[in-house]
Amino acid sequence: MTETPRPRVLVIAEAANPEWVSVPLVGWSLAAALRQVADVHIVTQIRNRDAFLRAGLVEGQDFTAIDSDAVARPFWRLAKLLRGGTGTGWTINTAMASLSYFYFEHLLWRRFGPDIGAGRYDIVHRVTPLGPTSVSPVAAKCAAAGVPFVMGPINGGVPWPAGFDAERRREREWLSYVRGIYKMLPGRRRMLRAAAAIIAGSHHTAGEYPRACRDRIVYIPENAIAPERFNLVAEQRPDGPLRGCFIGRLVPYKGPDMALEAALPLLAAGHMTLDIIGDGPLRQGLEDMVRDNGLDGAVTFHGNLPHTEVQKVAVQSHLLVFPSIREFGGGVVLEAMALGVVPVVADYAGPGELVTDDTGIRIPIATRAETVSRFRDRLEALARDRTALPAMAAAARARIASHFTWARKAEQVCKVYDWVLSGRPAPPPRFF
Repeated sequence: MTETPRPRVLVIAEAANPEWVSVPLVGWSLAAALRQVADVHIVTQIRNRDAFLRAGLVEGQDFTAIDSDAVARPFWRLAKLLRGGTGTGWTINTAMASLSYFYFEHLLWRRFGPDIGAGRYDIVHRVTPLGPTSVSPVAAKCAAAGVPFVMGPINGGVPWPAGFDAERRREREWLSYVRGIYKMLPGRRRMLRAAAAIIAGSHHTAGEYPRACRDRIVYIPENAIAPERFNLVAEQRPDGPLRGCFIGRLVPYKGPDMALEAALPLLAAGHMTLDIIGDGPLRQGLEDMVRDNGLDGAVTFHGNLPHTEVQKVAVQSHLLVFPSIREFGGGVVLEAMALGVVPVVADYAGPGELVTDDTGIRIPIATRAETVSRFRDRLEALARDRTALPAMAAAARARIASHFTWARKAEQVCKVYDWVLSGRPAPPPRFF
């Protein structure tokens, strides 16, 4: 029996770096996992070159680094200036990166256009940028050459929930008030017409595409975990105080202040402890709150930890307390689930899609005060009775193993490739 040949895929991962976090880690992780199911050549930005080499990839054979710094650096400096040098205002950062991305693809096509036209690749897949605001001129060029162009996972653009306008202003998210203007960017409609498949990382993002695209959209959440990085298991001990952790940047939309405020009565009574992993502009205020309430023995600030060290702290917890109100991907939620740490999340955007009723706890959001009160009520109930947590932890770990490792993600994407290369005779594949 003849074995089906592996697809030859040119993976565009402008942001991809095994030594960083957030989008670059997603880009690297998916691109690297796809090498197990396809013959992949990765195209990335020059800033990632040394990390690729340290990871053992061979330049020219496994990857190509495109030097677009002549345009990317000025836009990066402008974004930093507009953001005021803070850890907020990420919509500005995304907008500037989207503008400079045109030049990256211009250089990419100049290098790989002849190979694509000659049929040396079966598919071109843009993994990053993840955001829906980045236009790929290469999409239409690939379609003209008869080579399918796949996008995704595309994620982002989740609206700010009502009742959190103060947090929106504190995040300096001025552009979010007019974010819909990206749909008018030159070349976007042409790109969408040319795309053979669009992998949407969230249901919200899938809903932002025109109806004409719906028969080419496949829902696959953007994040996954590497089992070798998250290989410990929380004990979910029935004795002692309830142990919670918060993981993420200490910025308004992530809600570390809401997590601390919700837990205050339990922390003060000695019925709960809280580990805060991460850093950011809210840290000083959080430390002041802890000191003013005499909670120094109940709350520990760990600051930024290497990605490989996060699990050593998190695995000591029963719960991930994560009231983020505008989370696109929710990678930390999957990491907690992989460890058997039960997530307690705001039921909005990414975390609300990743957590099910048997794998965690979703708290409906309303106003800030009501959201804090609902988190507090649930934490107090769990402090009184945590018998449901071991079963939730086991179900969470099973869900990660079945759907959310990078190997599983690569298999899902490869089925999208198969669907595209078959001429799409059936509806798009479904995995969730």
